Amino acid sequence: MEYLLGIDLGTSGTKTVLFDLDGTSIASHTIEYPLHQPQNGWAEQDPQDWLNAAKITIREVLAKSGVDAKDVKGLAISGQMHGLVLLDEEGNVLRRSIIWCDGRTQAECDEITAAVGAERLIEISANPALTGFTAGKILWVRKNEPEIWAKVRHILLPKDYVRYMLTGTLAQEVSDASGMNLLDVPNRCWSTEIMEKLGLDPALFPPLVEGSDIAGRISAAAAAETGLCEGTIVAGGAGDNMAAAVGTGVVCEGRAFTTIGTSGVVFAHSDKVQIDPKGRVHTFCAAVPGAYTVMSCTLSAGLSLKWYRDTFCQAEIDAAKEMDTDPYILMNQQAAKSPVGANRLIFLPYLMGERSPLLDSNARGAFIGLSAMHTRRDMLRAVMEGVMYSQRQNLDVLSGMHVVPSEMLACGGGAKSPFWRQMMADIFNMPVRTVVSQEGPALGVAILAGVAAGLYKDIPTACEKMIKLNPALEPDAAQHDAYEPFYELYASLYPALKEAYGSLSKLN
Repeated sequence: MEYLLGIDLGTSGTKTVLFDLDGTSIASHTIEYPLHQPQNGWAEQDPQDWLNAAKITIREVLAKSGVDAKDVKGLAISGQMHGLVLLDEEGNVLRRSIIWCDGRTQAECDEITAAVGAERLIEISANPALTGFTAGKILWVRKNEPEIWAKVRHILLPKDYVRYMLTGTLAQEVSDASGMNLLDVPNRCWSTEIMEKLGLDPALFPPLVEGSDIAGRISAAAAAETGLCEGTIVAGGAGDNMAAAVGTGVVCEGRAFTTIGTSGVVFAHSDKVQIDPKGRVHTFCAAVPGAYTVMSCTLSAGLSLKWYRDTFCQAEIDAAKEMDTDPYILMNQQAAKSPVGANRLIFLPYLMGERSPLLDSNARGAFIGLSAMHTRRDMLRAVMEGVMYSQRQNLDVLSGMHVVPSEMLACGGGAKSPFWRQMMADIFNMPVRTVVSQEGPALGVAILAGVAAGLYKDIPTACEKMIKLNPALEPDAAQHDAYEPFYELYASLYPALKEAYGSLSKLN
């Protein structure tokens, strides 16, 4: 038999999964590593931790499965996006990576916007300058650590660094590079204009590859350390959300997924580049060559429900422990006892500020309409509805850009709840499905590796073979109509509160 490896390089750990050619998981292994926070709002990781985790998990998966390494026909890596890896002339790491959730670079983002121009930056890179993105991190190191900057010869992203160490080949993959503010996204190439205006040498950035290109082959040294065969194909891979898109089959027009994890993401495929001139949602190159993705990111989706659970649901937590079940199951049962609209109660899920579609770090959560008659179950349902209204608002932005999915795939922890999935179907007014496999990003890059190895003619064909979907939940027309006036009111509340949020942020 023939097999493929998918490596998911995340923030909390790296997970490697071995798949057969039908997409069945044969074996997996995860290694966790620390997050370093030297100052409030900073976030760094050691690239050596990622590399060690990749090597160990590959070795463990081969051992667990008993598969002969010569039957592994390819591998690829899904990576946390935006992290900055700086290398010297010999390929040595110069400092810990400043990763995606680091917030130190607002001044540098303002500098980028001023140098390039706000509109021109979005025209070229398809996104505004954001603290999470890589360009601001580069400028921060240049400004604050000149002794390190003087030694920099190569700039990579997390997964591309690990691939380089496994293959000895320098390459950067386009979907991941889309989140740097340095790529000409419509033309899928480095932007010489942005680099010139920021005073960056293009020679620091390696050649670009597509996700399903052969980006290198396992070196003799890496073969000895992982148990893989020297020469095994390594594909370009993808940024984590783009890998998840492939792993859920969102690889052609009309396909989209919504992730309800700590944050919330609405992610849709487009065969042509679509850019929101207001920068409310992100446009990236897809892992599918020549295609694009449009995605939102709300900051407190599942986090809102977790906050409510931890603050108000100790009874459910205790009962779930006695019953050996998940407290969220009991919470869903309680929320279902409150009607649509939670007895005229609306929750704004801006607990950590908001990115899509508001771009307002001062926004904060709120219950609107709270009265003495409301119960915990009303508040619970309002939280769940508010999170889903926030996703609907982003879906409406996508629809305004003519990116209109015909059905939605539900992913993340929230997708485990049938109650929340039905709410999604009713509020979105479209069928909602889930994927049988829970290995989205790892499966996605395994599919890219299969295409690179010539096992499938293209990515959609591979997805048809390797991805299996559960039956759809259909929207209830009457429920959709009942939600609509509450959604319209929800959408009107932030503009009414925006000035108050700004004033509140200035108070001691």
